[in-house]
Amino acid sequence: MRTLCPNLDREDALETVLEVPIPEESFASNNKNTWQNMKSWMKPHSSSADRISTPSPRNTEIQLLLGVVGAPLIPLPVRSDHSIIQNIIKDNPIEASMAKYIVQQYIAATGGEKALKAINSMYAMGKVKMAASEFTSGDNGLSNNKGTKIKNMKDGSSETGGFVLWQKSPDLWCLELLVSGCKISAGSDGKVAWRQTPWHHSHASRGPPRPLRRFLQGLDPRSTANLFSNSICTGEKTISEEDCFVLKLETENSALTARSSNNVEIIQHTIWGYFSQRTGLLVQLEDSHLLRIKANGNDNVLWETTMESLIQDYRTIEGVNIAYGGKTSVSLFRFGENSERHSRTRMEEVWAIEEVDFNIKGLSMDCFLPPGDLKREEECGVVKSTVGISNGRLGFIARANSARVGFSKVVAIDVDDSEDAEGDEDL
Repeated sequence: MRTLCPNLDREDALETVLEVPIPEESFASNNKNTWQNMKSWMKPHSSSADRISTPSPRNTEIQLLLGVVGAPLIPLPVRSDHSIIQNIIKDNPIEASMAKYIVQQYIAATGGEKALKAINSMYAMGKVKMAASEFTSGDNGLSNNKGTKIKNMKDGSSETGGFVLWQKSPDLWCLELLVSGCKISAGSDGKVAWRQTPWHHSHASRGPPRPLRRFLQGLDPRSTANLFSNSICTGEKTISEEDCFVLKLETENSALTARSSNNVEIIQHTIWGYFSQRTGLLVQLEDSHLLRIKANGNDNVLWETTMESLIQDYRTIEGVNIAYGGKTSVSLFRFGENSERHSRTRMEEVWAIEEVDFNIKGLSMDCFLPPGDLKREEECGVVKSTVGISNGRLGFIARANSARVGFSKVVAIDVDDSEDAEGDEDL
């Protein structure tokens, strides 16, 4: 990972420390053009917005990848101010009692409750490879669909980048992710979760603050245990030749309502954890959510997003088992009464952790403050949905390459987390 950028204006000047390290794979050679490209990545946020709004299929795909895979949230808040397993196993239905027992085994496998409680903050730095691998659409349903292969990681055609994570508790976290020169920032200060992208104003997620999904992909065993402590065991399944117990957690209707709006209804959000019967560790994390976008008249559109994260390469750091790598596969399915709108997009991400550290000294609340331009619904009054946007700053996505990746796909994932406020009336 590259952490320094040379000064291209003066050879005798000090090098610049990069906020987000860049993977070595991003540099085909050490020529000056490569460093010039890196210099352009370091321009202000507004410059990045201008760059991503340039009509091109690649920019469209990068926006889709960052919008969907970049900073997804877990559907439920996770508490950390109580014992990891609060309820006694007995006096519960058999499915709930089995789940609590499996979670107890997971706690032991990741280092034990004492070791997990000793962690009050963490830092992680790593690299990612992303690709939108396939897009299919059909005029008469998916049985007669037409498919387009977009990219394939095996062929080396993917977007690479690096990320930095900071966490003090499940609802105090910060992410900076830089992929192919486009940066996405996200975080939570314990009161509101927010996201900032080059093509979007800083905006808050609807509902209470929730943990970043990346932390539950093997980085934060304590939050994982707390999340699944209220789950049920639904059976067994083999994942990557590993026999696993399947734990299932449904989001309550009250939480779904808090995340819904006048134009967007979150119908269902379910999360599954696959825990190895042999090691007790989390092997795969899966979640699926279904939302309805209410268009004009009765022509509603349904979106189903499914994410499966295979968690690998566990290593022991200060007595705690942490996953250092994995792969996430995403399926984004749009359907409705009009079969011409049926489409499916598949994406994938491979990530690897380069550095992890616990109990970071000097990590204060100031590190998790939201951006100054954050606009919350309560402050802006009436919120204008992004669903109706068809032109302006993001309109290029619909025009750039409608046969491959459409604008509405990016909107669909953002609409779950937030809706644009009054500043987006210019879009």
